[in-house]
Amino acid sequence: MISGTHRPAQIIIDRQAIKTNIQTAIAHLPAHTELWAVVKANAYGHGLLQVAATASHAGATGFCVAILDEALALRQAGFTEPILVLGITSPEYASLAATQTISLTVGSQAWLTAALAQLAKAPAANPLKIHFAVDSGMGRIGFREPTALAMAEKMVRQHSQLELTGLYTHFATADEADSAYFKQQVHHFKQFKKALKTLPRYVHVANSATSLWHQACAGNLVRLGVALYGLNPSGSDQALPYPLQPALNLETELVFVKQVTAGSKIGYGATYQASQTEWIGTVPLGYADGWQRRLQGFHVLVAGQFCEIVGRICMDQFMIRLPQKFPVGTKVTLIGQNGGQTISLQDVANFAKTIHYEIACNFTDRLPRVYLPEN
Repeated sequence: MISGTHRPAQIIIDRQAIKTNIQTAIAHLPAHTELWAVVKANAYGHGLLQVAATASHAGATGFCVAILDEALALRQAGFTEPILVLGITSPEYASLAATQTISLTVGSQAWLTAALAQLAKAPAANPLKIHFAVDSGMGRIGFREPTALAMAEKMVRQHSQLELTGLYTHFATADEADSAYFKQQVHHFKQFKKALKTLPRYVHVANSATSLWHQACAGNLVRLGVALYGLNPSGSDQALPYPLQPALNLETELVFVKQVTAGSKIGYGATYQASQTEWIGTVPLGYADGWQRRLQGFHVLVAGQFCEIVGRICMDQFMIRLPQKFPVGTKVTLIGQNGGQTISLQDVANFAKTIHYEIACNFTDRLPRVYLPEN
């Protein structure tokens, strides 16, 4: 998608906030515990390569991504740190991953068999590094029985083309106050650990939520995801043990301002009707940028005042009701601070009845990212 560099709308990323969040998280980790930055999905909409560079400067010793292409992009950009692909990668790319020293997630013995066949056809100079994923209760990917895990370990030990470097699981409810199911998953994971004859270099269970509220079972590696970007994994359901600094702001300008009379209709479907003489401003972005159509009725900030979104959000524009006439070019803040008031990603998510992860990840490349420097 083409970036809109000639349009007054941009996402501003505070790299110092990201750096501070990582350094704060590291300061709270148990001894001998590494932090790997989760930079999947274009670093949760913040920018893959820029966030990875900041994370490396801040002390992250590795990266986690969702798909092999994200890992390859990091390698092509010159990052040499360990990289783990958290999703299941087709075995046909086993040799490619091995050549690039990228660790792949394995959740079945059948995958290992297929990968070995590929490595036999296209041998790599390096063994393929793998992390065993355990389904301790998430129900997504991973070994579901300790006996199956033990058989897979035996298979890996018999083939020099494979190198077991990690064992991990993912918790379904680590961000919830009720820890009953979380404790069940911890118990199940311990049974899987016992099934292995030798534990690999990395044993990790901690995503952001686990690292924040369940440090006792953090293993020796934390996969820091949404907290890296200054966001509370639970939304607002649980208080944070230490402060986080949100890194993303979304700003634009008024591109058109008009006064309408009572009864005037605004937008597709004429879903808004002015109740009196009103000032209406047009904002130059829409759902094609990731500002979702369901945000009609929400608000933005203009000169420190909350201005309601009126009418349906269009693909490329939306309209707001202004308290007074403002000149074209006046700053409009969709996410961030303006005139002493703040709109957070969580505020947007609450209105949209979703989570802030989705809001951040939905911002498209048409919105250019501007990066504030680290200190």
